[in-house]
Amino acid sequence: MTNISELLMISVGAPAKLTKNEGLKEGNTLLTGTIAQTLADPAAERFTDEDYEFLKFHGIYQQDDRDQRKVSKHYIMMVRTKFPGGVLSAAQYLVCDRLASQYGNNTLRITTRQDFQFHGIVKANIQQTMKSLNEALMSTIAACGDVERNVMAPPTPSTGPLVDQILAEARKLSDVLAPRTPGYHSIWLEGRELDLGGANSNFLDPLYGKTYLPRKFKTAFAIPPLNDIDIFTNDLGFVAIVEGGKLEGYNLLAGGGLGMSHGNAATFPRLADVIGFVTAQQLEAAAKAVITVHRDFGDRTNRKHARLKYVLQERGVDWFRTELEQRTGFKLGAARPFEFTKQGDVLGWHAQSNGNYFLGLFVENGRIRDIEGYQLKTGLQRVIERFQPEVRLTASQNILLVNLRPDQRADIKQLLSEHGISVHNPFSRTRLASMACPALPTCGLALAESERALPGILTDVENLLAELGLQEEELIIRMTGCPNGCARPYTAELALVGKGPNKYQLYLGGNEASTRLNRLYKDSVKSEEITSELRAVLARYTGERAAGERFGDFCQRVIFNNHSTALPA
Repeated sequence: MTNISELLMISVGAPAKLTKNEGLKEGNTLLTGTIAQTLADPAAERFTDEDYEFLKFHGIYQQDDRDQRKVSKHYIMMVRTKFPGGVLSAAQYLVCDRLASQYGNNTLRITTRQDFQFHGIVKANIQQTMKSLNEALMSTIAACGDVERNVMAPPTPSTGPLVDQILAEARKLSDVLAPRTPGYHSIWLEGRELDLGGANSNFLDPLYGKTYLPRKFKTAFAIPPLNDIDIFTNDLGFVAIVEGGKLEGYNLLAGGGLGMSHGNAATFPRLADVIGFVTAQQLEAAAKAVITVHRDFGDRTNRKHARLKYVLQERGVDWFRTELEQRTGFKLGAARPFEFTKQGDVLGWHAQSNGNYFLGLFVENGRIRDIEGYQLKTGLQRVIERFQPEVRLTASQNILLVNLRPDQRADIKQLLSEHGISVHNPFSRTRLASMACPALPTCGLALAESERALPGILTDVENLLAELGLQEEELIIRMTGCPNGCARPYTAELALVGKGPNKYQLYLGGNEASTRLNRLYKDSVKSEEITSELRAVLARYTGERAAGERFGDFCQRVIFNNHSTALPA
């Protein structure tokens, strides 16, 4: 296959200038760098800039506390787990809870890809954190880096009888698509530097090759009509096609992704295209083929232009389908009809098909912590320790406690209430539908506040909605500290995207099913101006909306004077 580097050589007659990351990967295909040596050196305060890139493949980001920068740089680590479908056992949850207190900042953060993040771990504690996770049969490999990230899947038992089957497929695919470097095991489990001589010096990953992928790659499953995974925002998506209660196969989606850069028109959010239909037996081959298309044609000269979405945008669906069929050796079927009607989680108590119950609890911005009057971390720890439910993390940063017996419900309700937690999730519909990325003080990319700011902004929005008689409405609001889109802002009905200190872009017009991108409404809004900007738009919504019309649909129809609707099935 002719890859993008070869195409550039042909077009300009000289080797393409690849990014620094490409040279790092090619020079150390084991992805080990000097991580082991730095771990063994107590005098080393931080990992090198080169090892910063290698650490990502191990599920680690080296950060610094930006609240302390005026004094000095205080280096800390963020560790991200990898839970396919967001599923973990009670025992695994309790290990995570302990490690967050013992080595982190005493919080667990649910990510928008159904993982946990540990924040605030210092270098001296990173090795024991990693070893403890692996001893509990949890991995962090490929939770970050230029590889397949965590494979997502619908977590909610009540969404259909096939949820467990799809979760099993997600686990299987996650294993198949994981990188094979022995460096991870050597460093974190054995605690030693890998011998780079002999066969190790020639290590070649069987799927990814010498230089892995040009950038990250995200895969997810979804079961219509609930788009609880935001399936169109992934590089690769599998939409379950169910007929008569039986799984017939999947519609394959490709080319989604939300990251962009301010002031760079060549970068943009994009929803995935529907490529065709594959059977369950063809799923693994199709997934590998899509990844290798990204591997061979993704842009390795510009990391801001390196996602699969740009390959689809520039080469087109027909080209992509042909390339995919050549790599798999089979023809894709015509896409089957499907429809998503909403996104979000099923919260509260709900019966499962096996006679047990699950409990969905709202976790604001995914942050499991204890605050005065609301001891969510301690309450969850005690319930999970006593009742041993399976735990599932959702793409909207909430938590489900699964397979609880009917006779346990009253005791669980009482135990949670002792810690200020209600099983009824007594928050506004708008707050329950909200998300924010971590941003400051830990993320090095953040341009503005997000997680720390959104709760107060939501309070102002709730007051505004009540003032306008809209308190029962649900507005899907998402906020990020930068344009990379980690909280998936560009499919929200209303989004705030950090542009600079206390400045945000304001986006409007996503839809309830999360199948439509929103649009830029104001390019720069100061923090103190947010409420007044929203007041004007919401006042128009109150007076001009059609019967039953959601806010995002109103913005699309009236504010932007555009009658187009969601993606066609």
